[in-house]
Amino acid sequence: MDKFNIPILLGTKREKRRSISAANFVLEIGKSYGEIETFMVDPKDFNFPGDGSGQEGKDSRYTKITAKADGFFIVSPEYNHSFPGTLKRMLDSELKNYIHKPVAFAGVSNGPWGGVRMIEALVNTVREMGMVATFTDVHFPRVQDIFDEKGKLLDEAYTARVKRSFDELIWMARALKHARENIPSEYHKK
Repeated sequence: MDKFNIPILLGTKREKRRSISAANFVLEIGKSYGEIETFMVDPKDFNFPGDGSGQEGKDSRYTKITAKADGFFIVSPEYNHSFPGTLKRMLDSELKNYIHKPVAFAGVSNGPWGGVRMIEALVNTVREMGMVATFTDVHFPRVQDIFDEKGKLLDEAYTARVKRSFDELIWMARALKHARENIPSEYHKK
């Protein structure tokens, strides 16, 4: 059986970010699947200069990650009814490496909505980049009540929710990888 490469993209590099607890939890669940390889992509570890256009706006390490990826799981907080500029800048640095690859979402907020509006805004952006959005979003509302100060999960119901999202993401990764490798497309010329 093929292994699928599915990085977890963290949406912010703010200090005191509570979304890191949700991202670490998603990563932990992802590592429990034998058919995927997963790891955290923290924007703090990369350099994305400029406005995202052209080669000067790329970090070659991130380019390699996106080229190898079979799908993505984005975990991001909601900022002002949308997603962080850090995430947009990171996503904008690559385009061709996203085409026909699935993406799952986990929204995080300290309020009652759990990143719903962030995910709604992000779906249009990833669609324009050629990604295929899954429909099994995970929401972490009032993140301060779901994880303790050390990032330990306090509500086990989230385990099943994240697994459901991974199950769909892996299904989509399998289907789209087969399609990318076997169905001719102007976007996948060898």
